[in-house]
Amino acid sequence: MTRSGLTDTIAAIATAPGSAGVGIVRVSGPEALTVADGIFSGRRTPSRIRGGRFVFGQLIAADGEVLDEGLCLVFRRPHSYTGEDVAELQTHGSPAVLGRVLSRVLELGARLARPGEFTLRAYLSGRLDLAQAEAVLGLVEAQTDAARRQASLGLSGALGTRVARIGANITRTLAAVQAMLDYPEEGVPEEDRELPLQAAEQDLSELVQSARAGQVATRGARLALIGRPNVGKSSLLNALLGYERSIVTPIPGTTRDYLEAGVELAGVPVTLVDTAGIRHTTDQVEAAGVRQAVALAGAADLVLALEDGQQPREPLPTELPEGARVIRVQTKADLEPAWNDPGALRVSAVTGEGLPELREAIHAALLGDAARSEAWLTTERQADAARRALGHVQAARTLPDDLASWELEEALRALSDLTGRDVQEDVVDAVFRNFCVGK
Repeated sequence: MTRSGLTDTIAAIATAPGSAGVGIVRVSGPEALTVADGIFSGRRTPSRIRGGRFVFGQLIAADGEVLDEGLCLVFRRPHSYTGEDVAELQTHGSPAVLGRVLSRVLELGARLARPGEFTLRAYLSGRLDLAQAEAVLGLVEAQTDAARRQASLGLSGALGTRVARIGANITRTLAAVQAMLDYPEEGVPEEDRELPLQAAEQDLSELVQSARAGQVATRGARLALIGRPNVGKSSLLNALLGYERSIVTPIPGTTRDYLEAGVELAGVPVTLVDTAGIRHTTDQVEAAGVRQAVALAGAADLVLALEDGQQPREPLPTELPEGARVIRVQTKADLEPAWNDPGALRVSAVTGEGLPELREAIHAALLGDAARSEAWLTTERQADAARRALGHVQAARTLPDDLASWELEEALRALSDLTGRDVQEDVVDAVFRNFCVGK
C-alpha cells in the first residue's frame, strides 16, 4: 500500500455512508483536474479554477444526463491535504447521487482509493508526520471532547514540536560526546553534555507518563464498582449516570452478574461496571459473581472500592488484584457516619453530596498530571517508541562516552520511529490500515 500506485489518480466518497444534505467525492493525483473536467460543467472548467476557489455547475454523466448540481472545489499542489492536485465534487448527499458521481470519475481514469490513502499521500509528501496522521484518525473517531482536543493538538504538530526539542537536546549531547572521543584533552562543558540530556530525559519521562492518559482519552476507560453487598454500588452507578440503570433493593446479593453502562466523565468516555457484592457465600451462583467481581476489578483502569459509611467498618474478604488503581468511597454520606477516614471520599447517591468531588477524583486518577500537558502520546506505537528512547537516554547517562554515543544514536532512531521520519514500511501500513476509504 505504501509505495505502489502513488502516481495514480485516486477517488472516493469522503463523507459518511447514508443520506445527508451534502456529500463529497474527493479526487487526488496528477490527473485529478482533468478527471474533474470530464464530469463537471460550470462557468469555468476545474482545470482553469485557481487553487482554493470553487465554482457552481452541473455534474454530467457520459451520455449527457445531469446527475446533480453542485460545487467543484480545487486545491493545487503542493497546497492541498495530500500535497497533490485535488478536486472535491460537492453534491447532495444521496447515496444514489454519490454512487453515480464516483462511478463516472472512475470511468474517466481515476481508481478507487484504498483505506487511508489520501492521508497516506499527505504523510509521504511531507504534509504530515506519522503522529499527525494518527491524529487524523483520532479526530475522525473522537467520541468525546477530550479525544477531540488531543487529536486536534496532535494534528497541529504539537507532539512533533516537542519530539524535535527532545531530539535537539540528544543531538547536542551526542555531538559533545563525540567531540570528547575525538579530542579528549579539550574536555566538554557540563552544559553541552549533561544538561541537555537531563532535559531530554525529563521530557521523555513526561511523554511516557502521558501515554496512559492519552489512550484513556481516546479509547475510554473501564471503572469497576466493588464492595460488600448493600454497600450502595448500584445506587452510586445510577447517580453517576443520572438515570436508573441498575436495580436497587435492600435485599443483599441483588446483583449476581455484572452490569455495564457508558457515561462521559469530565470529557473522558467511561464504562461503569456494577459488580456482585463481595462476601463469603455457599450459593454457587453468587460465588461465581464474587469471583467475577474480583476479576473485573483487576482488568479495570480504575476501581471504586465502596464501604458502607453507616455500618461498622469491615474489610473485604478478599484482596484486590495487585496494581489495581483504587479510589476509596464511603457511601451513605447523608446518614450519620459510623466511622471517619480522611482517605475515603464521602458520597451520597441520594442527595448527590460528594459526587462532584468523586468525578474530579476519577478524572485525576485516569488522566493524572498529563491532563495539563499539551502533547500526549495516544497510541501504543508512539508509547513504545518513547519508552525505547527514554531507556537509551537513561543508559547513556550511566555509561562511558564510547558506549553512551551508541545509546544516544539509538535514542534518536526511536524518536524517528515516533514521528515516522525513518520508519519501516510495515509500520506505516499498520497505521493506515484502520482508516476509512475517503480519508
